[in-house]
Amino acid sequence: MKETLKKLTTHYYLVYIMGVVIALSGYQLYNTGFRIDEKSSEGIAISSALIILIIGSIPLTLSLFNKNLKKINEETDMKIRLGRYEKASRIRLAIIGLGFVLGILFFFLMHSQSMIFCAGIAAIALFFCKPAEVKIISDLQIEDPDNL
Repeated sequence: MKETLKKLTTHYYLVYIMGVVIALSGYQLYNTGFRIDEKSSEGIAISSALIILIIGSIPLTLSLFNKNLKKINEETDMKIRLGRYEKASRIRLAIIGLGFVLGILFFFLMHSQSMIFCAGIAAIALFFCKPAEVKIISDLQIEDPDNL
């Protein structure tokens, strides 16, 4: 379980590091003159698509994760359960992290306040996905974590 926690924690913080890298890249792109007018048809389409992505993907991802967790807990072999849990958690982090990173990128390219709000909403959702030993024990309904 410690190995699973270590991998998930690494992936969790990689999403935030990717956000910083994208912010630096977006800033550089903006300074070179690459901008998207937020009031243009492209800007409106991008804003709308990102808002729909974030508003739709966060509850759907969290709901599907919980539904998948019930199937994972039906497995009797703990190694298989941990492997499936890790995979499901990585997918959840990737989907929510995508909204976070795109929100940051389009904030810098469009200087649209709604894009930074989208990134903030995704960051809050990521906070609820932060891996912790207690959370893994609770999610997988592990009765004796010392025997893993």
